[in-house]
Parts: sequence; structure tokens; C-alpha cells
Amino acid sequence: MDVRFPIGELQVPKKVTLENIHEWLKEIETYTIRLRETVDSLSDEESSKTYREGSWTIRQLVHHIADSQLNMYQRLKLSLTDENPTVPAFNQEKWAIQPDTKLPIESSIKMLEGINGRIVSLGYSLTEEQLDRAFTHQKNGKITVATKVAKLAWHEEHHLAHIKIALSK
Repeated sequence: MDVRFPIGELQVPKKVTLENIHEWLKEIETYTIRLRETVDSLSDEESSKTYREGSWTIRQLVHHIADSQLNMYQRLKLSLTDENPTVPAFNQEKWAIQPDTKLPIESSIKMLEGINGRIVSLGYSLTEEQLDRAFTHQKNGKITVATKVAKLAWHEEHHLAHIKIALSK
């Protein structure tokens, strides 16, 4: 197993259906419960563990997940309200070392509860036609709503696996 991609790289079907979307939304809907079960009782020392040499700590990972979901939610919403908007990249490395990443993990879990609730509500209202709406990422090009929902679910699971690897060391 490549610890950089413990659940594999993101795989999106060529033709995404509403059934696919609903499966991904179920993962997002239960994510904060599963994350909380994994990190709730961690000590400060345990929160400082990493899943590989030079990787982010568990604390940084949890804050990164919240930061990333926030950015991806905004992109999803823009793609539904604007005609192919161009969105900036965000420098994950610089975000991961900002002073707010020293806050307790709970602050980002609460943030995720709200953001994921909004993503799920929005996601269940999507129509087949909306799945093809898109935004243009400054670095990665055109990304559809369907691909973004897949990434929202995959990204959280990807980092939950990292956290579990760190805790197993």
C-alpha cells in the first residue's frame, strides 16, 4: 500500500449518475461521526503523530480536511450559480501552518459538521443536468459538479485513512 494514497487515487466513473452521487453523499453525511470516533479521545501528543516521515500531524490533517471541504463547497456552489466560473487554487501547505491550525481539533470537526450538512443538502437536490455544470480551476482546468462531489467524499476518506495509519504507529 502506498501510504500517500491509502484508499487509492480518486476514481470517477465516466458517466456519473444520481445513484453515484447519493452513495458519495452517504459517506459525507456520516463522516464527522466516524472522524470524531477516531480522534475525540486523543491526547495532545497523539494529535501530533504523523502517518509518514514529513507528513502533516493528525491535528493538521483534521484542520486541512475542514479547510479543503470549505473551499470545495464554495466551488461546488459557484458551479451551480455561475456559468463556468474560474476559481483560484489554495496553497494547502501554507494553510496548514497558519496559527488557527494550533486550535483544538474540535473546532474543525464542528466546522465540518456544518459544511458537510450543507454539502449533503445541496447534493441531494442535484438533477442529472446539474452534474455536468462545471467550474474552471486555476491550475487543474475544468471540473464538473459530479467530479467535485466524488472528490468531496474521497478526500475525507483519504485523510481518515491517514489518521488511522498515524494512530497505528
